[in-house]
Amino acid sequence: MDELDPVIHAQARLRIMAALSTLEADGSISFPRLQELLDMTAGNLSTHLRKLEDATYVDVTKTHKGRTPVTYLGLSKKGRRAFEDYMDALRSVLGDAK
Repeated sequence: MDELDPVIHAQARLRIMAALSTLEADGSISFPRLQELLDMTAGNLSTHLRKLEDATYVDVTKTHKGRTPVTYLGLSKKGRRAFEDYMDALRSVLGDAK
C-alpha cells in the first residue's frame, strides 16, 4: 500500500493543497483570498501554511501593494508533485477498499 504523506494528510492542509493545485503551475493567490475560499481563520491558515512551507510544498511571496503588505501563496514544483503523489496514493487506498 502507498503511504499517504502525513504533511498533506491533515484535513486543513489537504484543503489548502487542493485549492492551490487548481492554480496554474506558477500561479499564486493572496492570503486573504485563500482564507475566504477555505473559510479558515487567519491564525489557523497561517499555522497550516507554515507546515507546508517548512516541507517546501508552498511558495510564499511577501510584497507590498502601496503601503499595504500582501502575501501570495502558490504550490512549489515539489508541492505539486507531492500533491499528485498523495492523490495517487489515496486512489490506490480507495481502490483497495472496493
